[in-house]
Amino acid sequence: MKRSERLVAMTHFILDRPKELVSLPYFSEKFDSAKSSISEDLAIVNKMFREEGIGYLETIAGAAGGVKYIPSYSKEYSLEFVQSLCEKLEDPERLLPGGYLFMSDILGDPKTTRDIGRLFASAFHDQDIDAIITVATKGIPLAYAVASYLNVPVVIARRDPKVTEGSTVSINYVSGSTRKIQTMVLTKRSLQQGARVCIIDDFMKAGGTINGMKNLLKEFDAEVAGIGVLAEAEDEDEERVVEDYLSLVQIINADDRAQSIEVKPGNLLQYL
Repeated sequence: MKRSERLVAMTHFILDRPKELVSLPYFSEKFDSAKSSISEDLAIVNKMFREEGIGYLETIAGAAGGVKYIPSYSKEYSLEFVQSLCEKLEDPERLLPGGYLFMSDILGDPKTTRDIGRLFASAFHDQDIDAIITVATKGIPLAYAVASYLNVPVVIARRDPKVTEGSTVSINYVSGSTRKIQTMVLTKRSLQQGARVCIIDDFMKAGGTINGMKNLLKEFDAEVAGIGVLAEAEDEDEERVVEDYLSLVQIINADDRAQSIEVKPGNLLQYL
């Protein structure tokens, strides 16, 4: 195999397995090449990843070592993407009663969702996360996007049990927006005891739903390793019940009567 062909094959293999340790002997055997040649190839791949701003290769030394692809975006691209997202969300036609925004088109766009997932994965890549959790239904695309870059499974909490999921654990929580008591359930087989879990959601006002997920995770003795929300909304009438979270955008001055809205970057960019 020519070096150019091997570089293409190696790059595709690495991109398809983020956060997975791949040993040099594996590449050497797979491509029938000397370890020294594989090392040179990986150096070229790492250099191009960094120049393109899509991540880097982390080298693990030792007999059981190798390389891991760490997905990330450059700060320049991240800022450009978040600013473009803010501009899209500032369209007054997106305003819904109660200060909510129509975001289904954004959550339904594969490229945008992948970009959002990579940004959250960049911020949480060093947290040793075992699983991503979200609540049905709009947070599901985001959760899978983040999980694909962290190479971990997705766990979905629901508001009603499914017969096909077996026995479940349920808790009651207070919705921050409606102040109503709601139920959240999670199947017992979906999460191991003591797992480190990242919470992902599409929208947060007071944070009642996220707080409910935190309480549900306590039933599994799970540790919350991070919280990420696509959009957070400022509401002076409601006290925020969630702290230590990362947001991609922040919605302020949303007035559905005056048909005006202002959106600015959230705090996630500070951690990239």
